[in-house]
Amino acid sequence: MSQQYQTPGTPRIISPTPTPTESHRDSYFAPITRSATAKRHNSPSPISEDPEPDSPSSDSSLEKRARSRSRSPKTQAKRQKEAAASKASQLTKKPPDGAVSEANGHLSPSSATSADSSYWRSISRSPSPLGLIPIHRHWRSFVHRHEIPRKALHVSIGFFTLHLYTRGTSAASIHPWLLGALIPIASADYARHTFPAFNRFYIRVLGALMRESEVDGYNGVIWYLLGAWTVLRFYPKDVGVMSVLLLSWCDTAASTFGRLWGRYTPRLRREKSLAGSTAAAVVGAITAVVFWGWAVPTYGRGDEGFMFKGQLGLPKAVKDAIGLKEAQGVVGGWVALGIVSLCSGLIASASEVVDLFGWDDNVTIPVLSGLGLWGFFKVFG
Repeated sequence: MSQQYQTPGTPRIISPTPTPTESHRDSYFAPITRSATAKRHNSPSPISEDPEPDSPSSDSSLEKRARSRSRSPKTQAKRQKEAAASKASQLTKKPPDGAVSEANGHLSPSSATSADSSYWRSISRSPSPLGLIPIHRHWRSFVHRHEIPRKALHVSIGFFTLHLYTRGTSAASIHPWLLGALIPIASADYARHTFPAFNRFYIRVLGALMRESEVDGYNGVIWYLLGAWTVLRFYPKDVGVMSVLLLSWCDTAASTFGRLWGRYTPRLRREKSLAGSTAAAVVGAITAVVFWGWAVPTYGRGDEGFMFKGQLGLPKAVKDAIGLKEAQGVVGGWVALGIVSLCSGLIASASEVVDLFGWDDNVTIPVLSGLGLWGFFKVFG
């Protein structure tokens, strides 16, 4: 009876990690699961940490291996503290009076007036978001984004020029006034870069007509007056007046439509899109029709020389080459006006796209437009 209900012996528990004695037993096999088998096939082979017998320990590639960072809580806290101190030192800027301002994690407008403040002018020609002009912060959509006061002044100069033409004012009597206005405005702009107090007053008064990119540069009005004075002084009257009209209306149209739909059309060059150039071409053609099709026939040409007198013709050399007579190869009326309008639009669009030595477009648009019209009438006029 006692042998039938004999108490069994204590079972032996085998550890998953065999002992050195057990590892040499031929009869021992550790339990292997499917996941362990898959991990064994997928994992790379372990790297032996024993140095090679024929290479010195100082030249071992294992000693050159980068060590992992310590995961100690003290070490991580110290590393985070150093990163926070480095970030705070970058955001903290010393004001002119020498006191260190408290960093709040935001861009400071004073950072744009540093020695390297012109870096953001190369990002975009549109107003910068740095808040350099107070009125741009209060009127973000009206002044800052759409530039309504600036564009209104830009367009009004074209209407004022057309009004002076209808009054019979000669170009010789206009360009001295432009030069007289250019000198004091350029002097005031130079003075505001010399005296910071005057610069703050200047920006407070005329900030609505300025781009924030002009805070550390020269005002666009200077280049506008310079371009208008150049074309009225050196070009014939109709070419000079037309150049000012193209500057006033085509540049505004290109800027407006380029900002609205430029992102949906191909870019011709930096800051110039196909939408803006197309708008400039259309407005330029309409401007030519208004000037040469309405203003000139209604109010006359005056005593000054005009290059377009209602007719276009092929050059004499071309006529001789193709065998045309003197009276042939000549068009007039609405056909000639249509050709001139089309060429005026293309010339205005091209002058708006071209970047001439990085000059302001208030100078390049009228000068290049006038040069293109002068060359066209010189050949076909």
